[in-house]
Amino acid sequence: MGIQIIGQIERINGKELSYGDFAERYLAKNQPVVISDLTEDWRAREDWVSENGNPNLHLFATHFGKSRVQVADCHTREFTDQKRLEMSVTEFVEQWTNKDSIEESVLYLKDWHFVKEYPDYTAYQTPPLFSDDWLNVYLDNYQMHEDRDSFQKYDQISCSDYRFVYMGGKGSWTPLHADVFRSYSWSANVCGKKRWIFLPPPQSHLVYDRYMKNCVYDIFEEVNETKFPGFKKTTWLECIQEPGEIIFVPSGWHHQVYNLEDTISINHNWLNAYNLSWVWDLLWKDYKDTEESIEDIRDICDDFEAICQRNLAANTGMNLNDFFLFMSRFSLGNMVLLQSYSDKHKNLNSCSSALAQNLLLNLSTIRKIMMMMISAGGVTAEEVYLDLRETLEDPQFLRFVRDMGRTYAMIHMEEEDQFLSSKELLQKLSGLAGPNMQICSPKDLVEMINHHNTFFSQIYFI
Repeated sequence: MGIQIIGQIERINGKELSYGDFAERYLAKNQPVVISDLTEDWRAREDWVSENGNPNLHLFATHFGKSRVQVADCHTREFTDQKRLEMSVTEFVEQWTNKDSIEESVLYLKDWHFVKEYPDYTAYQTPPLFSDDWLNVYLDNYQMHEDRDSFQKYDQISCSDYRFVYMGGKGSWTPLHADVFRSYSWSANVCGKKRWIFLPPPQSHLVYDRYMKNCVYDIFEEVNETKFPGFKKTTWLECIQEPGEIIFVPSGWHHQVYNLEDTISINHNWLNAYNLSWVWDLLWKDYKDTEESIEDIRDICDDFEAICQRNLAANTGMNLNDFFLFMSRFSLGNMVLLQSYSDKHKNLNSCSSALAQNLLLNLSTIRKIMMMMISAGGVTAEEVYLDLRETLEDPQFLRFVRDMGRTYAMIHMEEEDQFLSSKELLQKLSGLAGPNMQICSPKDLVEMINHHNTFFSQIYFI
């Protein structure tokens, strides 16, 4: 059964694309695009590539060889993914360059947390177009799942961020999937070529079985029409990604990817105000699926909800309580930046800047998602809350806000502001969180954002 390809992914020169245009044309509209001319000054484009344009495998074996990595055997399926092997980078390079081994299997190093392992080796800089990254700036300062004592599925590195290096020989590939959390992703080819096949989100249901549980594994193998009756109706887009090009993968676009040459790529997953609703929709769906899967033990459990949340964190990467804390900290961080910004900039032109409007968009979007969470009956754990006073005096939170401020100043090409002291922030924000100075529920967070926006609407004309 062949697939029907009806078009190509748009291509654009990144040097001719402002952040505002990128946000309007691709983030907000959730459309893929291939972007050129953003990677020329990367160290990785120099160090990681041999003179013949192939991966510099000797460098990886000698400089990073002891790292333990996950490697997919592209010829072996295991459940819904390719079989994963753990080995050192040196062992991976040895098997890659061993011709006899390659004949038996095609190996693909995936999800290597290179930035976290080698923070002093600056292989690349994230382009400003992709820098409004709530996920990784949060994980640089906090763990996504707070209850580490009862959730130890992954080690510290593998839980730490969503910045990855991929390395694979010609013929290595990734099965059909949509990205984690239904996040955005960007993928830059350091060297080599990839073929991408995309399915628009309105057709996603066509690649699942009638129960919406199992997805087609390989769109180029014979797909069982009885199990996947809608697959024959699908229409696809494709592109060939050249060395140095970056592809933007929007939320919910299922895709299958092939390495047409020996390839190294750098990949980030990220989320922000433009795709937050995709993240919430998936999280709530996964929660209801988790609840249904263990419904038969509800009556014999002391704390059925706690088991649901633990299983959700294990399967999805965060649970409802984690998401609520994430949104609470991010909201408070945006308020801190806006308070500090308004304290420095008094004239209306400054107050209506792109940076200020970005922060207000963030708060408005979080408010909408918290309203959805309230309607769904989200957070129930009594111990999940954010204490305003403790948070504003916490050096960890202040580092988080400083990282946020630096990022938004860079994106919008504005001067980075010094934010107010903890004492000044407490004075300005203390009236927003109620008498107990705590954010204990999505309702509390909505009310805090409402109070905040009532004040700022007089300045920013929300």
